Amino acid sequence: MAWGERGSGERSVVPLLAFLGVMAYALSMAVVTPALPLIQEGLGTTPGGAAWALTAMTLSAAVGTPLIGRLGDMFGPRRVLLVVLAVTVVGMVVAALATSLPVLLAGRAVAGVGGGVFPLAYTIIRDVYPPHRTASAVGLMSSMLGLGGALSWVIAGPIIDWFGWRWLLWVPVAGLLPGLAAAWWIVPRSPRRSAERIDWWGAVLFAAWLVCGLTALTQGPAWGWADPAVLGLLGAAAALAGCWLLVESRVAAPLVDLRLMRRRGVWTANAASMLSGYALMAGGILFPLLVQAPESTGFGFGGTATQAALLQLPASVAMTVAGLTAGMLDRRIGSRAVLLAGSALTLTGYAYVAFAHDAMWQLHAGGLVRGIGLGLAYAAVANLVVAAVPAAQTGAATGVNTLIRTVGASLGTQASAAFVAASAAAPGGTPSEGGFVMGFAAAAAVMTAAMALAFVAPRRAGRAGTPVEPL
Repeated sequence: MAWGERGSGERSVVPLLAFLGVMAYALSMAVVTPALPLIQEGLGTTPGGAAWALTAMTLSAAVGTPLIGRLGDMFGPRRVLLVVLAVTVVGMVVAALATSLPVLLAGRAVAGVGGGVFPLAYTIIRDVYPPHRTASAVGLMSSMLGLGGALSWVIAGPIIDWFGWRWLLWVPVAGLLPGLAAAWWIVPRSPRRSAERIDWWGAVLFAAWLVCGLTALTQGPAWGWADPAVLGLLGAAAALAGCWLLVESRVAAPLVDLRLMRRRGVWTANAASMLSGYALMAGGILFPLLVQAPESTGFGFGGTATQAALLQLPASVAMTVAGLTAGMLDRRIGSRAVLLAGSALTLTGYAYVAFAHDAMWQLHAGGLVRGIGLGLAYAAVANLVVAAVPAAQTGAATGVNTLIRTVGASLGTQASAAFVAASAAAPGGTPSEGGFVMGFAAAAAVMTAAMALAFVAPRRAGRAGTPVEPL
């Protein structure tokens, strides 16, 4: 299908891809969080077992996203996108129908391939959009990562109350079925790709060290960081990563081109992406816990889960709008300046609430500034990567960037929860105000480092179709 052959318009591609990104990954990833206690009860499992409903999809997405991006570069992003969407729907249906925890986890793991929508979308955008519009489109896609979490909390209460927790798992399916049909109709075929061989050894080793490392990271707080299983997983991850680096440095067509990762526009964007992921999830943990802390503590608000979710909604909307605006700013001042501005705003939002959190309006103000900053930062790092690599490697490079952002998000989740837990007078007790202050301050410090990276990033990255920075 050539571009426009079915009457599709260029303007419809990015909104469709953004919708697919929300349904296939952002919403489907976050939608189980409000329902974890009910999943535990409904399937007769433990809190740790229910938490694997989130962990299984996180691990699958982390492993699959770079590989899917590479496959999109090799075989064309439209073809791979349609397969990914179909597999994602199958996994979601299996999870929604599951009557036991292993089946639910299997379905969630299969559905995790939906994370590959993002690198495929960046490749499609670069193929079909003119250079002067690429930044705006990439900005919109990047901002979608923060929207799913807010939507999940807003819809969770009414759906659970009226229909039950299983219907939460059907929501992404209801969106993806028409989305799959629309993608087949609207998304154009891409230019022919080179028929390279798949680096299967690299893919297996990559998956192995990632699963070991991320499992240790996500289970460390529950098992204990000195637990032999955690230490063993970390050791295995290090050894397997060494083997993977050796393989990738020797094969002709590696899964991840290590030379590409050394480009200044790529490594600075990847590092900033990890820090931005930390900052996003730090707020996702700290704000709800603070709102729901008992008023008797002297600093909490005694709010409900719904009130905590509504606090996040304006910031998520602001993040989306900022992602759209980032494209216009990118054309005027460049991705480096946009990253600097986004990091500074996120830093300001966290620093403000670290000192001022006595009233809800202060949390709203700080959260709103944080949301705008993250929207700009997310768009900037994606545009830096897209602009720094050849078009034929867009999927692989943005897939790695998305993976690194996921690692940063995991770090933000675990570190912020640890700050709060450590502030309690006794294990499992009520946390103190100091734990929240430390969590907010740590997120501010992380974005200070992101500001430093913005100064190191290329001043003006080339756009699609222009020469990229040499190795």
